[in-house]
Amino acid sequence: MINIRKLESELWESADLLRSGSPLTSNQYCMPVLGLIFLRYAYSRFKLVEAEILKDRPSRGGRVMPVEASDFTAKSALFLPKEAQYDYLLNLPDDISSAELKNKDGHTMRSLGEVVNNAMSLIEEQSEQLVGILPKSYTDFADGILSELLRIFNNSALDEVGGDIIGRIYEYFLNKFAKSIASDDGMFFTPKSLVKMIVNILEPKSGILLDPACGSGGMFIQSGDFVNEAGMNANSTMTFYGQEKTPYNAQLCLMNMAVHGLTGVIKAGESANTFYHDAHNLDGRCDYVMANPPFNVDKVKAESCESAKRLPFGMPGINKDKEVGNANYLWVSYFYSYLKENGRAGFVMASSATDSQGKDKDIREKLIRTGHVDVMVSVGNNFFYTKSLPCSLWFFDKGKTEKTKDKLLFIDARNYYTVVDRTLNEWSEWQLKNLNAIVWLYRGEIEKYIALLNEYYTVLGNEKSFAELIDELTQKIKQCKEEAKKAVENAGRSEKKKKQEEYDDKLSALSDILNVAKEAQWLYEKFGEGKYQDIPGLCKVAYTTEEAKLDSQDSVSIEEKAWSLTPGAYVGVAPIEDDGVNFEERMVEIHRELLSLQAESNDLMEAISKNMKEMGL
Repeated sequence: MINIRKLESELWESADLLRSGSPLTSNQYCMPVLGLIFLRYAYSRFKLVEAEILKDRPSRGGRVMPVEASDFTAKSALFLPKEAQYDYLLNLPDDISSAELKNKDGHTMRSLGEVVNNAMSLIEEQSEQLVGILPKSYTDFADGILSELLRIFNNSALDEVGGDIIGRIYEYFLNKFAKSIASDDGMFFTPKSLVKMIVNILEPKSGILLDPACGSGGMFIQSGDFVNEAGMNANSTMTFYGQEKTPYNAQLCLMNMAVHGLTGVIKAGESANTFYHDAHNLDGRCDYVMANPPFNVDKVKAESCESAKRLPFGMPGINKDKEVGNANYLWVSYFYSYLKENGRAGFVMASSATDSQGKDKDIREKLIRTGHVDVMVSVGNNFFYTKSLPCSLWFFDKGKTEKTKDKLLFIDARNYYTVVDRTLNEWSEWQLKNLNAIVWLYRGEIEKYIALLNEYYTVLGNEKSFAELIDELTQKIKQCKEEAKKAVENAGRSEKKKKQEEYDDKLSALSDILNVAKEAQWLYEKFGEGKYQDIPGLCKVAYTTEEAKLDSQDSVSIEEKAWSLTPGAYVGVAPIEDDGVNFEERMVEIHRELLSLQAESNDLMEAISKNMKEMGL
């Protein structure tokens, strides 16, 4: 399994070492380096799609027909001319001037920088939305530095990591280059598992998708994958629109979409500042809205906001300087306003917004009374790569069914995650599916839940219960560790490392299956064959108002909770499992241990005191 954090660190250290030995500033170095990451990842995707095309390629006279740009267009992928392919650039001679290479305009190129600039120009010819976007300042680089950078990013790990990798590495590099840019207005890259959760719950199929704070385009990438995996063509069924105040991010978004074969309309700069502009005139026209907006932004000009409209529930609080002191509910209002009839929205928001008071509370009450708030999810700390803050996921649905009308599902997932390392958590693929399954059952989509159970059975088999399988795998892992210890001890010096690696692979495979079994058991013990029920500490369905609750005495309404949307206020606390330890007996043991430690401490102090006296101190 690829350690992405390690990969980021290694790439950065190598690239920054080169910069420190050159006259280039961080600003001169930043976007060209990101452009090389783009080139490398584009080439990886190109080879993948090329292999798919060649599988079914007809042949003439015993020769396979060469691939063409139109073949890639049909696959929603970016075609790379030979002179723009990464391996071509890697294998150029050291002395470029002697190679007599011509650029696309027929002029002789004298440096590697000119060759890379030409590669970028050739790619722009393949994608209309990339024209003027890709960096072309590579003649600022000495050939030696540029050649070494190409070698650094020729890392096979980039072929193995899917999803929005360019955005993830971009954020890492950008934070290293200029912390002030990366953290401006609270912007930071959206983790893949949060993006997936949003896309999985909204289930985009066709229509207009807007991300009014689109960053590096992760929402578009994941939505495109979701639609394509459903057997449709994302470019045919979806129309992607984005707004992004920071031009750097907008450039990256277009690069990212192009690599994934997606087309979209992305506007950048102050005219695309969502607080003051509906840049695409999409108010009330969107099928889907997805976003991770900057949290807790202050000093937003109130008059400009009001004139830009999209405020169906009124303005948040305004201070004496005629500014909005916290823009969270501007975002909430915009996301709702952009939706057409039956539209759905999913977005990341600061945890504090679920229970904020004053004007925010008034807006929240009006929003809840529409009946269109669908699902609320609490997310724990350390899900973001560069921030440790907790957050919430909000979901709107203007096309709710009768089953969910006047109801809202709360999920508290703060204690449900996979630890990646000391500072980062995420949801695994199976955890994402399990959380999604709770939403399916709430919506009455039992067939999707059953399909997930069958997926577990396919992976794990159905000869044993999930609980029995967990016990069996736990024992196998224990036995394997014991065998490994003996085998390594008995192996010759030259064979020890190889033997350890063999057993490490076996243990890793067993652990992976055990994790799947644990996730299957987590889901099955709560919902069985597919019946939704409130689970203390995890999920709760609440009614929007006291009137909607009617005679449901065992239920709760959001109105009686003072219009709070904090999941923890509804789901309660999970029951503490009995660990089988007798409390009174354990307390006696602890007391004995404490007395023993105190006696040892006294003896030690006496010895220290005696020694100091003997030393004349």
